[in-house]
Amino acid sequence: MKTICLYFEIHQPNHLKRYRFFDIGTDHYYYDDYENERSTQETAQRSFIPSLKTMLEMAQMYGNEFKVALSISGVALELIEQYAPEVIELLQQLNDTGCVEFLAEPYSHGLSSMGNTECFIEEVKRQAKKMKQLFGRSPKVMRNSSLIYNDEIGAVIAEMGFKGVMVEGAKHILGWKSPHYVYSCAHDNRLALLLRDYKLSDDISLRFNNSTWNEYPLMADKYIGWIADMPEGENVVNICMDLSAIGIYQPLESHILDFIKALPAEAQKRGVKFATPSEVLAANKPVSPLEVIYPVSWNDEERDTSSLLGNCMQRDTFNRLYDEKIVGRILACRDRRIKQDWDRLQASDNFRFMTTKNLMVNNYRGIYETPYDAFTNYMNILGDFLKRVRDLFPDTVENDELNSLYTQITNLGKDVEVKEKEIARLKARLEKYEAKEEALAETPAEAPIAEEPAKKAAAKKPADKKETAAAKKPAAKKTAAKK
Repeated sequence: MKTICLYFEIHQPNHLKRYRFFDIGTDHYYYDDYENERSTQETAQRSFIPSLKTMLEMAQMYGNEFKVALSISGVALELIEQYAPEVIELLQQLNDTGCVEFLAEPYSHGLSSMGNTECFIEEVKRQAKKMKQLFGRSPKVMRNSSLIYNDEIGAVIAEMGFKGVMVEGAKHILGWKSPHYVYSCAHDNRLALLLRDYKLSDDISLRFNNSTWNEYPLMADKYIGWIADMPEGENVVNICMDLSAIGIYQPLESHILDFIKALPAEAQKRGVKFATPSEVLAANKPVSPLEVIYPVSWNDEERDTSSLLGNCMQRDTFNRLYDEKIVGRILACRDRRIKQDWDRLQASDNFRFMTTKNLMVNNYRGIYETPYDAFTNYMNILGDFLKRVRDLFPDTVENDELNSLYTQITNLGKDVEVKEKEIARLKARLEKYEAKEEALAETPAEAPIAEEPAKKAAAKKPADKKETAAAKKPAAKKTAAKK
């Protein structure tokens, strides 16, 4: 049976303020709060809220016939919690329906998977922990920032224990193969790969409202028909996009929500079902390993990382940000402000603003007029941030010492988790014992009531015997008298 795996990414840029060279060392606050509040609330009202309400209606209308997957970056969650908390409420309501699966991803929505493995692992675990806190379940499937993936990244994800990962179904990695099967990581076959069908995904996210497109207008029956008519055996169709595609890239006036809402009904007619990534992996075994030597992503037509690291400005920024000494100090530090700034400065949006490529779509640069303007402003902020990080530890501290300190901190964190679980287990046992003690304490008070019938019965037995004996004596006398 043909299966649709519908997935949406929720992310929101954290805009930096204008920061001059002369601010370095004097101003340690880097964010444009006005723009962050405005853009977050606008995106929530135009996209997130109407989209999630529609999905909630679909879940209530179709039950198990509708399934969807979502992932949310940690930095976006912070903005949403601060400026649009109603989005979190809708996500929790959607979670209660059982139709949604939440995926793991790097907390910062950054490039740590290519910059520093330890940082990447720490970020993913932190975001997964946040998902567990908000929605009650630990993610089993992962997606990387912008779907960045290669074999080495896949091996790291497999080692973290994830069952699968979302990957861009780029032609240059598939060759003659189809994206409509499940594959496995070439370096670790424990990890399954779910490949995005970029054509069907972009038909919705990029072309839906394009009146010059030869398939315009796109209707739900036509779209499901394309999927139902796929060759036999090609059963897995992964449709992945930004949630902001609904309402931002494709305006609500285009009736895109009506299109999304009609998909499950049309799918039922054609024998097509919806499933979450975990359900897809449970029902489909990988057909073969898929080798991905160079990183792929879902960015622009090349499906690579050139829009993020394609020019010298971006590469220089990347190398400075993920310098081994800097990352070691950040991982070892316990300063909350440093950690928060680190997450926000890693976000891939900062690199995308510096691109010199013509992206055709999503070429938004925030407050910057040119990529060079974005680079200058970011490097001023990065200069102040790196100075603060270096001030945490003297230059005489070697990386080995920092790594040792980070290991100690990590181990302490694990010990705390183990102790918290042990405390929770002991509390549960204590509650059971207290309940038993209360039950036993109530038993003596009830015992006399229970014994009263027994005493009465015991008291009646002798009386019954006397009455029987007394009744027999007169009978015996009458017998003697007759004789």
